Amino acid sequence: MDIFTKKRLAIASVVYWLLLAYIVVALVWWFIALENQNHRMADYKFSELKLDDPAFQSKYQAIADEMRIKDVQYIGEGATFLVVILIASIFVYQAVRRQIRLQSQQENFMMAITHELKTPIAVAKLNLETLLKYSLSDDKKLKMLQATLQETNRLNTLVSNILVSSQLEGGRYRMAKEELELSDLVKTTVSEFRNRFPERHWQCEIDSEIDINGDPLLLQILVNNLIENAIKYAPKESPITIKLLQKGKTINFQVIDEGPGIPDNEKRQIFEKFYRIGNETTRTAKGTGLGLYLCKKIVEDHDGHIRVTDNLPRGSNFMVSFTVKHTHEQ
Repeated sequence: MDIFTKKRLAIASVVYWLLLAYIVVALVWWFIALENQNHRMADYKFSELKLDDPAFQSKYQAIADEMRIKDVQYIGEGATFLVVILIASIFVYQAVRRQIRLQSQQENFMMAITHELKTPIAVAKLNLETLLKYSLSDDKKLKMLQATLQETNRLNTLVSNILVSSQLEGGRYRMAKEELELSDLVKTTVSEFRNRFPERHWQCEIDSEIDINGDPLLLQILVNNLIENAIKYAPKESPITIKLLQKGKTINFQVIDEGPGIPDNEKRQIFEKFYRIGNETTRTAKGTGLGLYLCKKIVEDHDGHIRVTDNLPRGSNFMVSFTVKHTHEQ
């Protein structure tokens, strides 16, 4: 969370608690005023009684009972109002804090998306203009074309994340559930990443013929995003490990890196929409805060679970598990 957001939260919290304190004090003052009024009215009625009146005792008792009933009534009403005010204040306080955080994350998202969209377009445009203007060797042409393709793939992934995220959240995406071989999907994706990042060191352990009932596009985005995330944060000289294993009715997919890791207090938050560690003006890794949010949404829509743990001695281990209705005979 950036400093500006923390200041806004601090100001909102101070104003909120001052207003709540004022409301509670006003409620207490109202209760005391009614109690005093009730007792003054009872004292006045007591003073109007005559000691030689044969009905003195019964009239005195009726006034005392009326005073006690009103005392109980005021206490009950005051306690009810206080409980309602406190419960409502908790909901309002949490809603305001969530709104401020969401607004800050959306602002960061707009900053990130602007940079993320402009960078691959600028690189691709520059490479194509260079190829048109200059006569280059075949090796240089190949490198520039590969770089352009890499940036185009980045742009395609980014646009897919934004569109699918919007459709899933709005309930407009019609998820296809079809039998597909997850092993082939993961192997093909890893092969594409090997071609895009030949300097990277890849370690793969992928069982064959692992079938799953799901949406091919969403599962492709899931695998892409987790591998992209590992590439983004892991040092270039460190290995990236991909595992796809099936044990009984459980399919486990893991992407393991040796990056800086994720603090324990942020392991759940990273799956929130627009959430990114650090702030947009200081972080160096590219991203929009949609990738991991989309991964969690896709996994949950396929009745699976996703979590992240520490990869010792350093790095992160993203683990996805699915439960299949039948086991595949191998």
